[in-house]
Amino acid sequence: MGRAIHKLSPRRLEGLKKPGWYGDGGGLWLRIEADLTKRWIFVWVRNKKRREIGLGPFRDFTLNDAREMAYAARKIIKEGGDPLKMRMEVAEEARREAAVEQASESPALTPTFLACAKDYIAAHEDGWSNAKHRWQWLNSLTKHVKPILEKPVDTITEDDLVEVLKPIWNVIPDTAGRVRGRIETILDAAKASKHIASPWENPARWKGNLIHRLPKRRRMSKGHYAAISYEDMPAFFAALKERPAPAARALELTILCATRTSETLGMQWKEVDLKSGIWTVPAVRMKMRIMHRIPLSDAASDILKAMTSGKTIDPDDFVFPGQKPEKPLSQMAMTMVMRRMDLGHFTVHGMRSSFRDYMGDMTEHAETVIEHALAHQVGDSTVRAYRRKDAFDKRKTVMADWANYLLSDQVKSDVQDEDVRAAA
Repeated sequence: MGRAIHKLSPRRLEGLKKPGWYGDGGGLWLRIEADLTKRWIFVWVRNKKRREIGLGPFRDFTLNDAREMAYAARKIIKEGGDPLKMRMEVAEEARREAAVEQASESPALTPTFLACAKDYIAAHEDGWSNAKHRWQWLNSLTKHVKPILEKPVDTITEDDLVEVLKPIWNVIPDTAGRVRGRIETILDAAKASKHIASPWENPARWKGNLIHRLPKRRRMSKGHYAAISYEDMPAFFAALKERPAPAARALELTILCATRTSETLGMQWKEVDLKSGIWTVPAVRMKMRIMHRIPLSDAASDILKAMTSGKTIDPDDFVFPGQKPEKPLSQMAMTMVMRRMDLGHFTVHGMRSSFRDYMGDMTEHAETVIEHALAHQVGDSTVRAYRRKDAFDKRKTVMADWANYLLSDQVKSDVQDEDVRAAA
């Protein structure tokens, strides 16, 4: 039986030279025009009428990018929306706002939350790796925070946010958590743009604020990136340390550094400065195509030092080589470790969510510093230029706190062993 979706492949795409329509399934098509220009198109049928929306030129979007956008469009349709109508409404509203701003001679009024959200998305979407993120942001906000969309940002209160979040908090907890974080980010950006006067405290802040107004979210056990709850991470990490396989050490380092799978597996010794405790991932290997310096906690450094003990290290060697030294471990290597631990229902990427949840719920570290630790791009160009100067030192403390938390079960065990020996 043929596949319903994902029918195309990168290799096949390279060989397509003839004008026509080439389907990937699920409504996604690559159209080659007579002049051989290529563009992605999403097609669907509603009320027996064929509809289509352009997703962008082939040269700007990979096959995976197009699939992600098609997935987002199918989700909008499933929820009763219309991707084309949504795009047209957003564009029309942007034009109206621009016309009003140009025609008005009166002093600027405080913008609404929706206006600030659109400004934030417009300022950051060029740094996002695919167009799906814009749809996700707009869709989640317009769908779930309607009561505050038209409120001036400087009038939004904690009570407003409880009203918005409470209905979805335990119904769709992962989405609710992302929505809260996006509200907090947009309000921070509004404050940075001087739309909110001091003194002011972000009403969407979780630690010390909404944590007292909303129940603890139920963690989703299913999803693209199912995550172990941070409460269970120390016990899991202690069990992981007992496993001898190189892939287990790779997973340890991935968790300690909150990195993506590809960043860890592609790691070469020339990227590591053990003396300074810095791992520098080059831009070409980063999702955002921006060089990322990672402060190595003592626990992370210990893993790498143990791997170099008694060995001659070539700077171009992979830190975690596969069966053939010229290639790294398989992309599935760390996943297989979790399956052998009967934890295959969780994902390696979900460890980043565990890190994010712990830092957001249980520490006082700034949201922007936590996001920077995850190599997420935050703030406008001015903020990013400033943060490149001082965020690294702040992130040292973040990663040290994370390592100490992960090792807390081991520390307790060591203390108990000491007590037993002392009693003996």
